[in-house]
Amino acid sequence: FTKCCQETGLLMVVKCRQENTALKDCLVGYYSDPSFYEECKTEYLKQREEYRATGIKKKRQKLTSNV
Repeated sequence: FTKCCQETGLLMVVKCRQENTALKDCLVGYYSDPSFYEECKTEYLKQREEYRATGIKKKRQKLTSNV
């Protein structure tokens, strides 16, 4: 999806529909998976506990694109 949008520019809304649909389907699969939800919840609660104890925010991990 990212590659399609970068190559297409302003026409991405029209030309990248198929890639957008595939991306949405993939994300819905992850979001509806109870084990993935619990994993994310556990990680969030751990980071929140650490922040409350130290007052220091953990830097967000920068995601690399697949381009």
